[in-house]
Amino acid sequence: MHMADVQPGIEATKTDVDWSKRVEGTMINPATLLATDYLNHFNEVLMLLQMVPDMPDMLEDCKEWRPKTYAQHFLDSGLTDGPLAAEAYPHSPPAFKLPFEAIVKQMDDLIFETTAVLEEAIGSGQEMERVKHRTEPAIGTLQTLNQLADSIIHGDTSTLDQAKIDQMLGD
Repeated sequence: MHMADVQPGIEATKTDVDWSKRVEGTMINPATLLATDYLNHFNEVLMLLQMVPDMPDMLEDCKEWRPKTYAQHFLDSGLTDGPLAAEAYPHSPPAFKLPFEAIVKQMDDLIFETTAVLEEAIGSGQEMERVKHRTEPAIGTLQTLNQLADSIIHGDTSTLDQAKIDQMLGD
């Protein structure tokens, strides 16, 4: 990556450029120093949450889910580029890293909230169709947050405007 390759409005330092060169040819985006594989951590629990209304036994798997830091996910992943992804993460430009971390925090919180709603609904004997109806908005929001995180990983700076994020989430 050359300094001229950096997106407008995103400052690159010599360190950023060096890291961009280190990650060339890997699963890590050279502009953001982020990798989409981290989203698999959320995709798995999102799939489970969607299944709970039809398969209430899946709730236990949802309750066992725990947040993982970006670095921990990659160190545990066994992926060839996992250690490099973990090492590159602190060097991700703040213009990408800060909104990415905010979205991850929102996803972590919403997963716990949705799991609690499902547990309460199932525990109180609500009909599964009603349980599904109660959780659909949260699952839709999780999907939107996941898409926003994916956009940031790929360097789409148009998703970084908080007003746009709030509008997408219906806030």
